Amino acid sequence: MDLTSFITSFTTSFVIFIVLVLLFTWLSRKPGNSVVYYPNLISRGLDPFENRKRSMNPIGWIREAFVASETDVIAAGGVDAAVYLVFLSTVLGILVFSGVLLLPALLPVAGTDDALKLANQNSKTAGNYSELEKLAMGNVQEKSRRLWAFMLGVYWVSIVTYYILWRSYKHVSNLRATAKSSPEPKPEDFAILVRDVPSRPSDQSLKDRVDSYFRRLHPDTFYRSMVVANLKKANKIYNNIEGYKKKLAHAEAVSAESKTTGKPEGARPTMRTGFLGLVGSKVDTINHCNEKIKELILKLEAEQKITLQDKQEQAALVFFNNRAAAASAAQTIHAQMVNTWMVSEAPEPRAVIWPNLSMRLYMRQIRQAIIYTLVFLTVVFYMIPIAFISAFTTLDNLEKLAPFLKKVVEQPEIKTVLEAYLPQIVLIVFLALLPAFLMFLSKSEGIPSESHAVRAAAGKYFYFIVFNVFLGVTISGTLWSSLKRIINHPGDLITLLATSLPGNATFFLTFVALKFFVGYGLELSRLVPLIIFNLKKKFLCKTEDEIKEAWAPGDLGFATRVPSDMLIVTIVLCYSVIAPLIIPFGAIYFGLGWLVAKNQVLRVYVPSYESNGRMWPHMHTRILAALIIYQITMLGFMIIKKFVYAPFLFLLIPISFVYAAITKNCFYKSFAATPLEVAARELKEVPNMEAIYAAYIPPCLKTEKLEDVELFEDAQSHAASRTTSF
Repeated sequence: MDLTSFITSFTTSFVIFIVLVLLFTWLSRKPGNSVVYYPNLISRGLDPFENRKRSMNPIGWIREAFVASETDVIAAGGVDAAVYLVFLSTVLGILVFSGVLLLPALLPVAGTDDALKLANQNSKTAGNYSELEKLAMGNVQEKSRRLWAFMLGVYWVSIVTYYILWRSYKHVSNLRATAKSSPEPKPEDFAILVRDVPSRPSDQSLKDRVDSYFRRLHPDTFYRSMVVANLKKANKIYNNIEGYKKKLAHAEAVSAESKTTGKPEGARPTMRTGFLGLVGSKVDTINHCNEKIKELILKLEAEQKITLQDKQEQAALVFFNNRAAAASAAQTIHAQMVNTWMVSEAPEPRAVIWPNLSMRLYMRQIRQAIIYTLVFLTVVFYMIPIAFISAFTTLDNLEKLAPFLKKVVEQPEIKTVLEAYLPQIVLIVFLALLPAFLMFLSKSEGIPSESHAVRAAAGKYFYFIVFNVFLGVTISGTLWSSLKRIINHPGDLITLLATSLPGNATFFLTFVALKFFVGYGLELSRLVPLIIFNLKKKFLCKTEDEIKEAWAPGDLGFATRVPSDMLIVTIVLCYSVIAPLIIPFGAIYFGLGWLVAKNQVLRVYVPSYESNGRMWPHMHTRILAALIIYQITMLGFMIIKKFVYAPFLFLLIPISFVYAAITKNCFYKSFAATPLEVAARELKEVPNMEAIYAAYIPPCLKTEKLEDVELFEDAQSHAASRTTSF
């Protein structure tokens, strides 16, 4: 990509961002749009226009983001959101402190050398490199003393990363400890998850077995147990009831509206009872829904009894009367056969993946092996389409693949636009399809909570982007464009990598710029959610519940957001010394990302679960992995450059592994389990154990007859006297 195309791409992206920010400022101050731009505030019972002046300034949201404290962030979005902002600020700090030294030191060193010019003269193809490539390491000659500056730059980036990561890990550890020792009781702090419960004797129910086992081991602190059951059919009936309730409310609203717009007696809405309401007999919607609700409630009550009696699984939630006892029990090996009575901290009630709780150990291990194999195949064979996409990074490759397009792409206006946007947009869309697939695979492993599944999916995605995006786009782009040269002269491969690899940084410069300007602009403006909400409100919504469901923003979306950010971390770190010009773009990405994410946390997104920063060790480890890849890359690159002092870079690789081990030993265990000194801190009031127990009762088992916990416990005991219980 030449300098003109790069400037065109950057300028256009910046203009789009400014337009989107102005749209955000104009649209967000309209009261009718408040549910789109301030749903978090509305859900917390706050007035988004209490201080109307704050919405009139195009940069007012930036001031508010800076002013808001970490306490405000936790109050609005939870500890997980605060930890995500720490992640963004950590990477921003690494890039800023690295760039302060690297940019003024390395750009002149690279720009004043002439390796590219000499290489082109020797190959008699002068002029096929851009001005941007002259500012990269590829413009430094082999064996040059200038390479000392780049080697010292690798050391500088590594030292900065070690220091800032340590401070951030310590800060997040304190955040988690503060949240876990909160004076407000939380249900998950008083419960543990027990899996692989041994088969019960014929004369004892499963609930009685769990109760007697834990009452014997924890006589003073054991409270109750809740045996997990197969809820598939009960859930289906419950969801059908909820669906008919929504249809009934919608039909009643339509009928009421018809009385004001038509005849005084109004019109009764009708529906067909067949497939998707398109076929079957036509019936009165209100009467039909009322009949179906009554019928399904009876079915649900019958199914609840069957579930309580006959569908128990080999897992349970066990409750303790204080959180220190629960924390201690979650970290204790209870059985001599360690593959039975396996315990762990209970997930938060909102994050429980109920079908996975009862999955046996051997099944989890088999599934994990199968899924890891699928992930490996996905990572390896995704290289094929990624390599195809990388062919579009240069129009020369496009012309070679499709000669009939040559006349079209050679036109200056079309050529500039295609070089500026086509490869980046195609790659972004292609990558957007993968996280959902990896999330599905992670849940299929038998993981018990949503937060754990998100971490697992993000880890899989990280391996994918390292192998496919970093290696695939960079190396495949280089190899594709010079395939004939490599076949005819295999010995030129090393020279090709040394001179051409830095040139791919121009692709990633545009890729990062497109991500932070257009991506964050769309995130801030919320144009797509606004359009969708207004279409639903106008054509589909008739009740307040339907309107609320239409504007519900969801959570921050860590499953897709964190892996995307990790991709930028990997790219910027790996190219920080090869092409230092990428550092400001990375800094803008994470700086602007911090501002936009903080605004969205405070105003927009509503957390769907809380893991108290459990994602941080994953983030920390992946940043270190990106750093190690960067160090290995630079070691190889220095060797290719025939720099005799390149082996000095090898020292950084074991240092990074030692650093990773030290941080894991110092901090990780307090994330994997709650320290007793944290759990033992006093509560401001005696916990309501009935409310804690009730928080884990699945919605499909909560009926009017069993609203009281004691009644629910009686139903369990009654069922247990015959067979087993929920």
